[in-house]
Parts: sequence; structure tokens; C-alpha cells
Amino acid sequence: MEHSAARSLPSQASPPRILIVDDEVINVETLAWMLKDAGFEPLRADSGPKGREIAAREQPDLVILDIMMPGESGFDTCRRLTADPATADIPIIFISGLDDVDNKVKGLRLGAVDYVTKPFAREEVLARVKIHIRLRRGLRALLAEQAAKLEQIRDAQQSILVAPADLPEARFAVRYVPVLEAGGDFYDVFPWTDTVTGYFVADISGHDLGASFVTSSLKALLRQNTGPLFTPLETFKNINSVLSTLLQGGKHLTAAMVCLSRKRRKLTLVNGGHPPPILVSPDGAATVLAAEGDVLGVFDTVQCGYLEQPVAPGDRLYLYTDGLIERFGSRARAREAGLAALTEQCRLAADRPLEAAVAAVAEAMTEGGQPPQDDLVLMGIEV
Repeated sequence: MEHSAARSLPSQASPPRILIVDDEVINVETLAWMLKDAGFEPLRADSGPKGREIAAREQPDLVILDIMMPGESGFDTCRRLTADPATADIPIIFISGLDDVDNKVKGLRLGAVDYVTKPFAREEVLARVKIHIRLRRGLRALLAEQAAKLEQIRDAQQSILVAPADLPEARFAVRYVPVLEAGGDFYDVFPWTDTVTGYFVADISGHDLGASFVTSSLKALLRQNTGPLFTPLETFKNINSVLSTLLQGGKHLTAAMVCLSRKRRKLTLVNGGHPPPILVSPDGAATVLAAEGDVLGVFDTVQCGYLEQPVAPGDRLYLYTDGLIERFGSRARAREAGLAALTEQCRLAADRPLEAAVAAVAEAMTEGGQPPQDDLVLMGIEV
């Protein structure tokens, strides 16, 4: 991210800049004259370390790199340039007197885009330089266009998410962090009746655009199947019936929904294969509301978990997705251990205001706000 400004698309009107890295002055000046005469702006370095320094600072459009240099060889320079995020996407053309196949293959495997042998012809060098600069600029323009489209999808997706200020009577706070531009997690808060509020959290398998499109349509599907005409169990069964005809390739959805009646001091939980909510009393006592059920979208019929629980003013309920409790790789943590850690963090935050409590729990569970490995939602609800 720190190199995003340096990597902005170059102006098409500015002359492309070519960095020449070679310890032989005559080779450098010959190439520089050829490039300048053709309308390019040459940059010069007489060693690999100097070339890497200039490449990181100046961000040239292309590097022409000699192989046989004292100290750091061109192969070593190429390896380090392609490993550095600041220079990894700058195309490299090797230019060398080594014309055997093994060296050509080695150069290409290290990340170079082309290989020109000495003695070189002016027209050949210029043609290859032009081709690779055009390819790089075209790729970057395509990536910029794709990023803009993903940003539009992300904005559209997040625009359908309810903010606490939109429904203050629901008394909730939420932390939503998609791992990519468009996430596969979803939440919604809505009036079920005049005295009952619905809270819904779901996780669609996968992080691709297909998952984000499901989340975009899930809000409409949810609203069409909630309210006084439906029981919470009927809502889940209706959603499953629709999703089982739409989701393919092993995709599925886990979801938990709570219908909270503050007037009757009761909550109703329906669970479809989702991690269990956590109920915390004002004194910090925590209860895991386990209600096992089938995931949605796989089977024609499902058995959902169901639970009714008395609540009292001041109680808090936490709904979340598994991205908050599971970790992989070097930070691996099993779901059971993550659930225990989350329960403890919710208990410790019992005396904080709700919004601050949600923020503190999310930060603790992500180790100080480290980038998540999966989409995550954490919703806190005040009874």
C-alpha cells in the first residue's frame, strides 16, 4: 500500500523511462543514445545495487539489465527486483553476450520478460522495449478498471447494510470487515413486528464475486420472508428453498437470526450451521447459545437449530461470523479455541458502552486490528 502513489498510471504524454543497468560504459551510452533518439528517457546505473536503488525511487517503465557484472550479477539483481514489492511489476529485459539456452531460460524463470543477446540490433531492442511497455501499461489500465468495478460492487454491497444510526431503536453496534473489496459476509437488522426486532448474520462460502452477488440478493430474500406472516423457522426454510436452487459447486450459507422482544424479555434464535451467539449479562456472566442446525443452500429440506431464551435489560448478545474466531497458517487457531477467546473478550467488555465494547472485542480478536484472513462481522445487541 505504501507504494500506491508511486505506482499510479503514468501519463501517456510523458516519455517512457528506461533504466539501463550495465557496468560497461560503452554499452550504457550506446543504449542510452538509441533510446533517447527514439523518444525514451534513459536512466543509468553501473551496478546491480545502484540499479535497484534507482528502480525503487524512480519507478521506470522498464529495466534493461546486463548479466555479467562484478559483485552482484544481473541474475541476482533480477531476483531482488522481482522480490521487492516496490519494483516487482517493472518489466526486465536481459541483454547479454550469454546466448545459450540455459541462461535464457534461467533469466525468464527469475521473472524477466525478455532476453536480447549481444551484439544487439537497434530495431530489435526498440521493438522489444515498445512491446513490453505497451503490455505493462495495458495491464495496469486493465487492473485499474477492474479495481474501479470492484469498488463499485463494494460500495453497492455496503450501501444495503443497515447502520446503527439508521435504526437507533434496535440498539446495536457492528464491525464489518470484508477481506476483499466485495465480501461474502452479510448482516441485517429490521423490525419484525412493532415489538420485535430481527437481527441476522450470514456467511456465504467463498470470497469471490459470486459470494458478493449472493449477499446482495440475500437482503431482498430475507425481507420477503420475515414479518408477522412467518415464524423464524419458516423464514430459514423458505430461504433455503430458494438458495438450494441457486447455489452450485458446493457453495452454501451459514446463518443465525435472533428475534428479540424487549417487551416480553425473550429472544428466539434460529441457527443454520452458524457459530453460536454469546449472551452476556451486565455482571459479565457469559452464556454460549448453542443451537445446532444444517447449513443452508445445499439440501432441499433442512433442520435448523431453535432456541428460546429469557433476557433482561442490560443483557448483551453478540452475533458474528467465523472469520472472527478462526485462524489459519502461522496464526492457526481452531474454532473451539476461538469461541472460548471470543466469549472471554465479550465478558471483559461488559462494562463498556456498546459501540466501544464491539470495537474492543473486534480489535482483541484480530490481534490489534491485523488484516483478517476471512471476512468478519461482529454485531453487539443491547437488550
